[in-house]
Amino acid sequence: MKLPDSKLSIKLAAFDIDDTLIDDEKRLSDRTTRALREAAKKGIYVVLCSGRAENGILPYVRALNIAGSQQGRFLIAFNGAEIFDLHTRSEIYSRTLSPDIQKFVNKEAEKRGLAAITYDSSTIYAGVDSKWARADAELCSLNFEKIDNYGQFLETPRPKMLVPASPKEVEEFRKFLLKAIGDKVDVFISKPIFLEVLPRNIGKGNAILWLCDHLKINPKEVICFGDSMNDESMLTDVGIGVAMENALDYIKSVAMYTTRYDNNKDGVADFLENFVL
Repeated sequence: MKLPDSKLSIKLAAFDIDDTLIDDEKRLSDRTTRALREAAKKGIYVVLCSGRAENGILPYVRALNIAGSQQGRFLIAFNGAEIFDLHTRSEIYSRTLSPDIQKFVNKEAEKRGLAAITYDSSTIYAGVDSKWARADAELCSLNFEKIDNYGQFLETPRPKMLVPASPKEVEEFRKFLLKAIGDKVDVFISKPIFLEVLPRNIGKGNAILWLCDHLKINPKEVICFGDSMNDESMLTDVGIGVAMENALDYIKSVAMYTTRYDNNKDGVADFLENFVL
């Protein structure tokens, strides 16, 4: 386990949500809520940074009750493809997949009997209605809509696609996409059943760097917490990376520090209380 030997000087703290900030029952604990509120009171920007769509993040923003402050006004969605300003209710940063890429991923998914879903801020869209197609909607409490002419629907650029399937199918499709279009997109597994497809070189780390520039914050004064492969860029490219105790072994190996406790035992709060606040 890697821990700081003194208090850290921080101006922005970014937090993955699932398996990091919330427990396995998708609850944000009172202790973690208090720690993030205290960070905001001390002038630290508190940024939730997730693969979820905006409306999948907002319930936790509301629970923190800091969005009205300057320190709580930003959130990062779709693994870094979009940054939202909650005060102006607008995107201040956005990157999208081209229609050609979306249609290619969908066509190849269909060949394998898989669903390639896409998003807006509140709804997940798919060309089929199935258990797998609905998996992320149920996880994030988003709307789900089946689109009859899905190929035409994909003519609109969108921030990401996700292919939900069994871990074996996800890994096989990941290898195929990397070989076929890996020079045009980023492809990675965020959960064993979720294969993510995002615009090339667009990740949580890039989004946080953009926000640092926007806020005139030195990236060395940024701390980020995460557990999985979609968190790697923000743990390695920006400031101080902290892997959860329950993180993948690889993520622990690349992070600067590791929390003492997992997401079910307030690992984030414990780290903040002892080394930041």
